[in-house]
Amino acid sequence: MSGNPYKGGHEVSCCIKYFIFGFNILFWLLGMALVGIGIWAWSEKGVLSNISSITDLGGLDPVWLFVVVGGVMFILGFAGCIGALRENTFLLKFFSVFLGIIFFLELTAGILAFVFKDWIKDQLNLFINNNIRAYRDDIDLQNLIDFTQEYWECCGAFGVDDWNLNIYFNCTDGNPSREKCGVPFSCCTKDPAEDVINTQCGYDIRAKPDSEQKDYINVKGCVPQFEKWLQDNLTLVAGIFIGVALLQIFGICLAQNLVSDIEAVRASCFFT
Repeated sequence: MSGNPYKGGHEVSCCIKYFIFGFNILFWLLGMALVGIGIWAWSEKGVLSNISSITDLGGLDPVWLFVVVGGVMFILGFAGCIGALRENTFLLKFFSVFLGIIFFLELTAGILAFVFKDWIKDQLNLFINNNIRAYRDDIDLQNLIDFTQEYWECCGAFGVDDWNLNIYFNCTDGNPSREKCGVPFSCCTKDPAEDVINTQCGYDIRAKPDSEQKDYINVKGCVPQFEKWLQDNLTLVAGIFIGVALLQIFGICLAQNLVSDIEAVRASCFFT
């Protein structure tokens, strides 16, 4: 029994080991699924046959969210899963450091967003307006904007006239588009009696007086509506952020605990 690695009383905790393994294999599989969905979406849009088109879009391609978030989850899940299963201290330390960096970036972003609220608002306005310009350029971006405007019952960044930035909706005399001086259907107020969405409900609406527009469309901007939503759901948002932060800290502590157990066992083997 002199070769027993646990002679010195040190032992790798099976509970921690397989908890980290089980938890991270879910992240790993989910990350692969998200990346797979992103690549499939790009292939359907022909992006993979023309890689340069990834950066040609003036606004945000929502597929990037799937690819980036999925990629991060895949890397974290792989490091945590294989590191725990194979008792690989390098992968477990990588997992802890990577998770710590993400936690630090989230914390920094939260503090900066609180301190520089006006700057964040300006950047959000700029971001939305850039996406308004590219509204017809990408179907995924179009669906994202429509969902946002329908969910928050808003139109444009700060108002309906932001749609003048789009070449199809602006009110200039030289605009030949049928959508001239209009807004997307997602700006329209919903009639509960309508079973079918009227996609032309926003046509010519901005040619009407401001007092009449509010009878047909939502005239509030998405930035003020988002601020209002945050204020109304502050407890929920704070709870989610705190929950995610605690989960990350818990993961770091478990991984470091497992690393300590593995190194202690190896040290006891070395000295026996």
